[in-house]
Amino acid sequence: MEESYTNIPSSHFVGSVPAVVNEDKKTTTQEVPGANLQIFPPNNQGYQTIGGPSPSDDGGQQPTNNWKGVFSISSYTQYFNVDTDVVLNRLISSLYPTTGDFVSKIDANPDLYGLVWISTTLVFVIASLGNCATYLMNRKGNPNLSWTFDVNYVNVAAGAIYGYALIVPLGYYFLLQYLGSSVSLVRFWCLWGYSLFIFILTSFLLLIPLEFLRWTVILIAGAASASFISLNLKNYIQTTDLTIVVISAFVLQMGLSIFIKMWFFP
Repeated sequence: MEESYTNIPSSHFVGSVPAVVNEDKKTTTQEVPGANLQIFPPNNQGYQTIGGPSPSDDGGQQPTNNWKGVFSISSYTQYFNVDTDVVLNRLISSLYPTTGDFVSKIDANPDLYGLVWISTTLVFVIASLGNCATYLMNRKGNPNLSWTFDVNYVNVAAGAIYGYALIVPLGYYFLLQYLGSSVSLVRFWCLWGYSLFIFILTSFLLLIPLEFLRWTVILIAGAASASFISLNLKNYIQTTDLTIVVISAFVLQMGLSIFIKMWFFP
């Protein structure tokens, strides 16, 4: 009986320890088809590893010129790529004409957003407030005098402001190109566009029915805007012989301010 018990394998007893497998034997694992835990996530799914190069950093050259033609809208989107903080910073800079560093701020990213937005706002502001100022002056002189809204103010304002903001910078661009200076038309449009911002603020003060105060306000605003143009335009002037160009720009800007006063706030 004792010999029969000793022949029973010890691995069948409860709590028994299995035999140790020899080190020279290779363990086999069951492979699941298509599974690979070494690579996750797969590289072909567009994931980027930490510290690895981005898909755009493949050494290929990016297109530097986005111009696709005059009649293509996508050609002009690069000149409207500004956020609110950038526009506000440039608006504030236009109110400090003595610095003359506006061209350095827009050198890397000149925009046409200011030209379009400021010009359009100024057109409707001087057209509407000009009618209100005329009404207040008429009421002050003769309360019983009938008054009607002059729609022609909008047409005159649109023609004068848009024409000035587009044609005058274009003229100075060709003039300085002819004189041998390296200039940019987009930067000129940006410069003249932001120079009109001060007239939007001034128009509200021109509602005051005091002629002396109106002339004082418009002349100060015109001098500030003209100084802003001339001091920044001076950065493109390489010789003192072209000082007449800066003076002419100052005179034209003052002429615009006087025109706004005499036509819309008489």
